[in-house]
Amino acid sequence: MLDALLLVPILAAALSLALPADRPRRAVLVVAAMLHTALVAATFAHPPAPAFGGLLELDAPGQLFLTLASLLFLAAAIYATGYLRAEGSGAKRDFQDGAMFQNAPERIFTACLCLFLASMTLVATTRNLSVLWVGIEATTLSSAPLIYFHRHRRSLEATWKYLLICSVGIALALLGNILFSVAFYDPASPLASMDIAAMLPRAALAGKPWLKAAFIFLLVGYGTKMGLAPMHNWLPDAHSQSPSLVSALLSGALLNCAFLGILRAHQVLGAAGIADFSGGLLVLFGLLSMGVAAVFIVGQGDYKRLLAYSSVEHMGILALGVGIGGGAVFGAVLHAACHSLTKGALFLVSGNILALYHTRSCHDARGLARALPVTGALWLAGFLAICGSPPFGLFVSELLILRAMFAAGAVAAAVGYLVFLAVIFVGMSVTVLRMVQGPVPPAVHPPVSEPVVSWGPPFALLALVLVLGLFLPAPLQAFLSRVAGAIGG
Repeated sequence: MLDALLLVPILAAALSLALPADRPRRAVLVVAAMLHTALVAATFAHPPAPAFGGLLELDAPGQLFLTLASLLFLAAAIYATGYLRAEGSGAKRDFQDGAMFQNAPERIFTACLCLFLASMTLVATTRNLSVLWVGIEATTLSSAPLIYFHRHRRSLEATWKYLLICSVGIALALLGNILFSVAFYDPASPLASMDIAAMLPRAALAGKPWLKAAFIFLLVGYGTKMGLAPMHNWLPDAHSQSPSLVSALLSGALLNCAFLGILRAHQVLGAAGIADFSGGLLVLFGLLSMGVAAVFIVGQGDYKRLLAYSSVEHMGILALGVGIGGGAVFGAVLHAACHSLTKGALFLVSGNILALYHTRSCHDARGLARALPVTGALWLAGFLAICGSPPFGLFVSELLILRAMFAAGAVAAAVGYLVFLAVIFVGMSVTVLRMVQGPVPPAVHPPVSEPVVSWGPPFALLALVLVLGLFLPAPLQAFLSRVAGAIGG
């Protein structure tokens, strides 16, 4: 089954390159997404056996992030059918500076989307730190052409910044892997592989200084890809210049892949008895990320960059929850699921806004409730969800993390956490409410109706987040508890 999870998107990518017409290519994209989601669902009913000599092995944390990536890809694939049809081909005029540009061929875009799914699948289905590193590097290479879909000056700049910064990060993560191997070096009994299953039983005997150094390199390296401050610089540009469906995958799925790499390292340090060291660093970077996001969200004039900085905030919350430990880990796991679904929905909705208003300015995109009633309602609901308002799932997860912080005696961190959440709520509410309310600009001509393919996927994602806030089924709660337990909560 793990073989099939990798082969489905790879074969779909090859077929996308071979097909001569766009409509069958879009059908291949959707079918591949549905097959991948069905296979992921099957892993819950029939746990898959390890594949490729044990290099691929699915555990609870990997299964969670694999499920989120597959669901988001399915939503993005359905949304892409309408988006790509509307984009068409030929030269276009940039709405910002008036320059002419041409989109990348749809053949390349669709193939890279499928390869992006394959690389994220590789990251989620391995417990080997070396293979995980290869998978995360593959996500960079496969997603860079997606960011450069609109081939104009700003998207080129965002793509190069993404490649350069993430390449430095992945190089630092490689050094972290090397330091891990040094920490476990034993001439009498050499480590068989960089697999977590081989490392955890021997972690107590590993060199503690080397483990700490390795974690620092991995935290900075994968934290760059995850979007933790101050290594987040690529994220606002890449999210604002990418097609909205790509931004949904970057924020909702790609960041989780890098987070999984940090979690694997945190597992090893926990088994070595020095989880306080890694946890303390995660708390520090988590609060720093929330603070940086709060500064840039207040007064932000670009709604896609607003969502990008919101991702920085929520990656900080994830790091903070795991760093606090105990019950906060369960809250962080639930938060990861709810954030992925919510942010994916918000970026898809932002694509509808951009398609009608031809601007990313929060000040110029006014009157959403009148111009695009369904999109406006989803935009408002998504804002309430992402800011942790009841009854959405993010309210529950943020409350669980706060309660665990007080239980652990981390009062100062809890106060900072609450202050940053309040500032971000106020900053986002000013922007979002301004966009929803007010008159429609004269130059904007609202459509007679909104296609279901444009609002159906984000509606489904937000509905899931609402359900997670109202009711957590016992099987799902047990699964999330297994994920938290594997991480160390």
